[in-house]
Amino acid sequence: MRAVDIIIKKRDKHELILEEIEFFVRGFTNGDIPDYQTSAFAMAILLNGMTPRETTDLTLAMAHSGSMLDLSDVVDLAVDKHSSGGVGDKTSLSVLPIVAACGLPVGKMSGRGLGFSGGTLDKLESIPGYRVDLSTEEFKQQLKEKGIVLTGQSLDLAPADGKLYSLRDVTGTVQSIPLIASSIMCKKLAAGAQAILLDVKTGLGAFMETLDEARKLADLMTDIGRLAGRDVVALLSDMNQPLGSAVGNSLEVIEAIDMLKGRGPEDFAEHCLYVSAHMLVLGRRAKDLSQGRAMAETSIADGSALEKLRVLVQAQGGDVSYIDDSSKFEQAKLVDVVKSPRSGYLSEVQARSVGEAAVILGAGRAKKSDPVDHAVGFVIHHKVGDRLEAGEPLFTIHANDEVKLAEARVAVLDAHTFSDTPINKLPLFYS
Repeated sequence: MRAVDIIIKKRDKHELILEEIEFFVRGFTNGDIPDYQTSAFAMAILLNGMTPRETTDLTLAMAHSGSMLDLSDVVDLAVDKHSSGGVGDKTSLSVLPIVAACGLPVGKMSGRGLGFSGGTLDKLESIPGYRVDLSTEEFKQQLKEKGIVLTGQSLDLAPADGKLYSLRDVTGTVQSIPLIASSIMCKKLAAGAQAILLDVKTGLGAFMETLDEARKLADLMTDIGRLAGRDVVALLSDMNQPLGSAVGNSLEVIEAIDMLKGRGPEDFAEHCLYVSAHMLVLGRRAKDLSQGRAMAETSIADGSALEKLRVLVQAQGGDVSYIDDSSKFEQAKLVDVVKSPRSGYLSEVQARSVGEAAVILGAGRAKKSDPVDHAVGFVIHHKVGDRLEAGEPLFTIHANDEVKLAEARVAVLDAHTFSDTPINKLPLFYS
């Protein structure tokens, strides 16, 4: 079997068999197949696609390229959650404590931000001392003892995905739906999940900008899960405007804490409750979404969800006093309240523009080696459909550099557009 024959077969729009896919994944993982052939393989997939069966075979081959975590000796059912990324998406920081407080053990391996999409690990590291580098054994032990883990991905899980993604990033093949689906799902399968909740974002601040693209990705990932013997539920959520109000690492952590204290932004709270309800049904702790939502609401009202966040932070070495007193988080030197330039209805708060402006401030990375400033970011005060008066606070900038503040101010002001006539509010989720 030769790599070039497999590339030609996919180039000519034929379906690959399992043995061919496993041969290719094994070859580029161990270095027998060079980068230039792997790049050609990825481009052939981008141009000609893959069937659900092919994509499942690719996913499983990449998952088995490293260690496969088995959580069956730790929990009765392992449920994982994945978000396809967005602006202001701090959902895991609130949802995991909620579902864990409801008796569903949850262990999640998250990533760092790159570009306009924020990373959960960067947010968590704004809590002094918080460890995001747990070993596999530490992951399993904490899941067993505390019922909640949120850490970085182990290096020995799905190494093929890391190698393939680094090539996709520089060869224009990131947007291939089969490659996106297999990249996401191979990590989830390798991490031991028996049930997976997928929050697939769509809109101007998402990788899948159209609802049709997002639905194709969601359908493909659920097909992969079914063919791999996993329970998978995919939700389609809006990312045309930032989720919640806060955009930026410390600011988002504070907002997630506030949500668990019952005072978070309405859209963010509703999003978290909806996702939590689905996870509790998937994890067989609730018989239906109505009961799941009621359980989630109770965990917030009685303080058990907030206590579970404290347990998580303390277990991973973080300073738990930051959960009790969010004023302790690092503060930006410059705080600028930008006022609305006119009266009218908000017709757009362009999420991608806000996310890219956060990168300008230093809250995100333009490339993987860039440092992150945890204190900087924005608080977006209004949502699409809101009525504003001229001079009313529109957004607040938290910055540590005057020049960057000025540049970001212009970008986020331009991200807000107005209408003289009423505008419908955006949905949180799509059917």
